[in-house]
Order: sequence, then C-alpha cells, then structure tokens
Amino acid sequence: MTSLARNATGNARVYFTGGATAVLLGWRDSTIDVDILIVPEADALLRALPELKEDLQINVELASPAHFIPELPDWQERSLFIAQEGQLSFFHYDLYAQALAKIERGHSLDVTDVREMFRRGLVKPEQTTKLFEEIAPQLYRYPAIDPPAFKQAVEEAVARFQSSRHE
Repeated sequence: MTSLARNATGNARVYFTGGATAVLLGWRDSTIDVDILIVPEADALLRALPELKEDLQINVELASPAHFIPELPDWQERSLFIAQEGQLSFFHYDLYAQALAKIERGHSLDVTDVREMFRRGLVKPEQTTKLFEEIAPQLYRYPAIDPPAFKQAVEEAVARFQSSRHE
C-alpha cells in the first residue's frame, strides 16, 4: 500500500478482493495474487504496477467481483476501510460481492472463503440471499453465468452455513 501510494498523483480508492482480503482479515496465511480495483483508474498508479510486482515479488491483477457478477447496489458503502496512505484510501471490496462472486465460481478455496466469511459474521446469510435476488435480473449481462445454477449455489451455501451453526 505504501509503495503504491508513493506513485499517486491524486486522490483514489484502491479496493482489495479475493485472497488479499482473506490474508488481511486473517483466515488465510497467503495468496497467489493480489486483486485490486482502482477508482478512478489513474495512469500513474497503473504504470507503477509492473515495478511494484517485481519489487515485491507478487502478482497484481486488476479484478473485482463486478468483472464476474453484476455490481451490487451500495457496494461502496459496504466496503471496509483498511487504511489511508498519502492520497490513496484502501478498502476491502464489499464482502457480499466477494462472497457472491466466490459462490458463483465455486472453486474449493472459494467455498472455504465463503464459509469463513459467514462463520466470522462478515456476511449474513439473509443479506447474501437478498443481494443475490437484487442482481438476479441483471445476470443476462453475464452470459457465462447459468442463473438457475447460481441461485442454487447461493441457496446451498446459505443452507450449509445455517446447518453448521446448529451442529
């Protein structure tokens, strides 16, 4: 964050997603890459990324849940503040959007991440379902998504968490 902030020429917000969130919030020890979204995109920051990747020996990708599922309403308000470094404000991208994107993807590590988000109270099952229902009418814009399968995956993730709470 400090290294990226040194290259900022104006105010911007940087949102971490995926493994970076999992590491920073403490349920994973490592990640293979750091996914970020910069708002607004700034050439100075984008140009700094290759050198940053080399210096820190990390892979940085420009990716957010909105690249894979429809943007959730009010996602910016739900994004968790991390720190201010110079002109950059750092956040965790909306955890509900992250959870829904991971549910849609369905990889084993994604399933584990969603389970941890539920377990730690970072996302609530009822709100996850409600937000899925709000974006469902927009799923046609994402032809790779099978809407009935996505809905079923959300229902199963919520049910798994709720049954594990009662064990």
